[in-house]
Amino acid sequence: MDGVWLSVRLLVLLGVANVAPLLARRLFGARWQAPLDGGMRFVDGRPLLGPSKTLRGVVAAVILSALCAPVVGIPMELGALIGALAMAGDALSSFVKRRLGIAPSAEAIGLDQLPESLLPLLAVQGALSLTPLQVAGVTAVFVAFGIPLARVVRRIRLRRKQPR
Repeated sequence: MDGVWLSVRLLVLLGVANVAPLLARRLFGARWQAPLDGGMRFVDGRPLLGPSKTLRGVVAAVILSALCAPVVGIPMELGALIGALAMAGDALSSFVKRRLGIAPSAEAIGLDQLPESLLPLLAVQGALSLTPLQVAGVTAVFVAFGIPLARVVRRIRLRRKQPR
């Protein structure tokens, strides 16, 4: 049962990390919305990441994940790591989406959820004594719930589509 409870706690932290940038945008508006990629373009002429990946979002994810981690019984530093690596995974998926010509904030089922859940879980696997099955299970649940949740987030206008 402890393994199931740990999995639930990790899902909560992954959710916090992923909603934190949206909450920060809602709370701060246009303040601190500097794009993470600095507006750079890749050799293919497309944006490196796109305008929806901001420094503000990364900072919000790291801070909020760190603050919420002790609430669910996970050390604060692991919460910060989960938040940082969830955002690294999110940036990686954005990079791939730009190369595929998918617009910023457009859905890419699986690609949107897999890196931002798997990277943090692999990083904390040893510290939390996660089995490969737990990593796979939490990742699968995050992907499965992330797809309908993304649609709800758009419907309530917490996330908006960005221009290309």
